[in-house]
Amino acid sequence: MQLYTRTDIGLVRSSNQDCVDGGFLFDGKLMWAVLCDGMGGANGGNVASQTAVDVTKEAIVSFDRRASDYQAEDFLRDIVDKANSTIYNRQRRDITLQGMGTTMELIVAHKGWAMIIHVGDSRVYRIHNKKIKQLTQDHSVVQEMVNRGEITLEQAQVHPNKNFITRAVGVDPYVIPDYIEAPFSDEDILIVCSDGLTNYISDKQILSYAESCSGDELTDALTEEAKRNGGGDNISVAVMYANNIRE
Repeated sequence: MQLYTRTDIGLVRSSNQDCVDGGFLFDGKLMWAVLCDGMGGANGGNVASQTAVDVTKEAIVSFDRRASDYQAEDFLRDIVDKANSTIYNRQRRDITLQGMGTTMELIVAHKGWAMIIHVGDSRVYRIHNKKIKQLTQDHSVVQEMVNRGEITLEQAQVHPNKNFITRAVGVDPYVIPDYIEAPFSDEDILIVCSDGLTNYISDKQILSYAESCSGDELTDALTEEAKRNGGGDNISVAVMYANNIRE
């Protein structure tokens, strides 16, 4: 397995409120990544996203590779709970941080499966057999409108409220994340990204770049394409390969 990450301030923002990290455990048999897109002002967004990543890095080393599926899910949900309470309590103590929160994508790849925790409108895609599929569903106002049949996916992409999210880590005392399991083996690729990427590059373009380049070249290509198309937000991406990529 291989992991590549990149985060970029973009062309408009004065600070980068995204944070992305990842690594390996058990001699490379387990791969993990976390990507967070902070909100709540320059200081608050930075603090929220970095706090969620720090909580994850501290906790993930205790993952039990012998755990059952239910135990693994509970373990990952506990990480989100800890990140949520840490951020929420910190903003209650510091008036300058009030209203801060973050999206959170936490992925653990182990034994041919990807276990995904999802909060907010950052996304996880799986590329399998040269097809791309969005595994997560945005926690957003426009996604709820799509689900109710009020607007199409195409209309959602340009809707003025497309950045209004309905769920975030650290905003309320409790948050309920989505938990998703997906096969992850052979030539599969996971693309984890903030909306600074998906607001400026289509799913079809992501797939095209994943087929034409790999590794750091892929994270760079995706980031630069988002910037060419406007770069109005911070851009973060993690690319996870089930097997070693061909150089």
